[in-house]
Amino acid sequence: MQKLNNRYTITAALPYANGPLHIGHIAGAYLPADIFVRYLRLRKKEVAFMCGSDEHGAAITIRAKKEGVTPNAIIDKYHELNKSTFEKFGIAFDMYHRTSDPSHHELSQEFFMNLYEKGEFVERESEQYYDEEFNQFLADRYITGKCPKCGNEGAYGDQCEKCGSSLNPTDLINPVSTLSGKTPVLRKTTHWFLPLDKYQEWMEKWLVEGKKGKWKSNVYGQCSSWLNQGLQARAMTRDLDWGVDVPLKGAEGKKLYVWLDAPIGYISATKQWAKDTGNDWEKFWKKQADPKDDSTLIHFIGKDNIVFHCIIFPVILHAHGDYILPENVPANEFLNLEGDKLSTSRNWAVWLHEYLKDFPGQEDVLRYALAATLPETKDSEFTWKDFQTRNNSELVAIFGNFINRAVVLTHKYYDGKVPARGEWFDYDQEILDELKGYPELIEEKIVNYRFREALAAMMEFARLGNKYLAETEPWKLQKENPERVKTIMNLALQIAANLSIVCEPFLPFTATKLRNMLNIEAYEWDLAGSADLLEAGHQINKAELLFEKIEDKTVEEQVNKLEEAKKANAGGSPDVEPMKEEIKFDDFLKMDMRVGTVLTAEKVKKSNKLLKLTIDTGLDKRTILSGIAKHFKAEEVVGKQVTVLVNLAPRPMMGEVSEGMVLMAEDSEGNLQFVQPGDKVNPGSTIS
Repeated sequence: MQKLNNRYTITAALPYANGPLHIGHIAGAYLPADIFVRYLRLRKKEVAFMCGSDEHGAAITIRAKKEGVTPNAIIDKYHELNKSTFEKFGIAFDMYHRTSDPSHHELSQEFFMNLYEKGEFVERESEQYYDEEFNQFLADRYITGKCPKCGNEGAYGDQCEKCGSSLNPTDLINPVSTLSGKTPVLRKTTHWFLPLDKYQEWMEKWLVEGKKGKWKSNVYGQCSSWLNQGLQARAMTRDLDWGVDVPLKGAEGKKLYVWLDAPIGYISATKQWAKDTGNDWEKFWKKQADPKDDSTLIHFIGKDNIVFHCIIFPVILHAHGDYILPENVPANEFLNLEGDKLSTSRNWAVWLHEYLKDFPGQEDVLRYALAATLPETKDSEFTWKDFQTRNNSELVAIFGNFINRAVVLTHKYYDGKVPARGEWFDYDQEILDELKGYPELIEEKIVNYRFREALAAMMEFARLGNKYLAETEPWKLQKENPERVKTIMNLALQIAANLSIVCEPFLPFTATKLRNMLNIEAYEWDLAGSADLLEAGHQINKAELLFEKIEDKTVEEQVNKLEEAKKANAGGSPDVEPMKEEIKFDDFLKMDMRVGTVLTAEKVKKSNKLLKLTIDTGLDKRTILSGIAKHFKAEEVVGKQVTVLVNLAPRPMMGEVSEGMVLMAEDSEGNLQFVQPGDKVNPGSTIS
């Protein structure tokens, strides 16, 4: 079995603060990390478990533009939601920080300057994609196109999430700006590049040679593939208005590449935690005088983040020189849902905050179901039927049934006091021998990141107790051989006490309930396997149900919720407005719809809904009042081509006269989009 060190720095991928958490996030990184950390703490190891909100990068600004709010409004909303969700789900971070925090900006800039002053960066003028309609350079995630490696049409400018390939925007086939929907042009700009190719030889020695047989096959294979293709220099700065400023003269308007600053978020979180608790952050991140005293750094991430944690961030840490390198990066693959890929844009997801509302007090049921289906080396699938089966057939019928029987019978026969053991039978010894072996088996699986197998072994441990009571049948022996029953019940309660230890990493809420029932404090892992955890005469508390059966109706409701999401995205949602009364063709011909260009825009005083637009309709330049102020800022619509109903009778509004109507598309959630031509046309072009 792998030997454990005394100090661990555990990180879980920083989730983007641009949306809520779903079960794919949990299965990818956070649940495996939490299982590992809880085990380490039971082993009394020194642990710093770090995470936080990734609050920079294009994903935030895209969401902000879509919702018509500031990036700060987005990150504040989702940071608080996700932080609360993690806590309620039992993910035991020591610190959940924010990359928007000034302390993080300062540390990221320190890293950049350290590498800059060492001459690690190459300043290079290059051509980057530029959106002429929005007059800005495009960050990686503002560009989509066809992946040159797998053909995925929705690849991003930095990565294809289908095949996991690391990309540059210029690699994409038929690139499109996500802002305007048009093909961007290439323009020259200056950036600072990290020459990853300079570290090719070092990376091959450190990773290809050093991690062979130690890292998971899916992670090692992906890294080896990148290295076989040859590393290329990668820009560490971007032309953006949101993120960490590049701390150089002449670099105004440029920000640090999000994949430079985001992993540093683990370190800034540790610094903040150390400041809050009086701890020493450097012993968790920096090389110590004696290498034996170095902390063990482990990154828990999903498949889409492998290149950044296994190649780019290690190169940055190595180039800096003061920091330890990751010992392991046990990345998981993707979790699918009900026969389809999880998709936030299609709302095909089980949102964690919604689960916590729909299934109050059943956090451990989802933890169990997800741990049992973790995509550890290949994609796996979550279904609500499997969720129900695992709860009813395993948690309720095996684990819960065993604990309930043991506690209820102890109260029935001994007023809740642990009976003293009598004569030890061969079968008792057989059970005891198995009892001693399970903690070591579970431990061996956990330290090798095989959490599904560890969970299965934990449930086999519970099955052992259930089997023991079912085969000895103490309820039948009580009258004829009460001394024998005392031995049976003593051993059954010892198994229950052992379960309170070994289930803690997987089912922390259940472990707490079980300890309360047994009236015990939390034991250390090293005590697991003992048949003497509970002394004779120890008073236990009344039984309470650890798990409750989940009915078919409950599962059907969750499946129906997903199906409604699928219908909505297919255009068949019941939320779609019904068709209006049928009209004649002549009625349609009466409407004069033309393409116009917005020349000016301003908010209408005393109205929070109206924008006053001056529009070139080709016929004239006219004023139109449009109720879109909650969805678009005035400056955002200037220059847009829109569809205008030009022969609508003028009408007075808020002291102004509106001379037409701008046509908008509205979805079921009330989001508005302009109805506009795909390509630019002359104002006055007719719609027919």
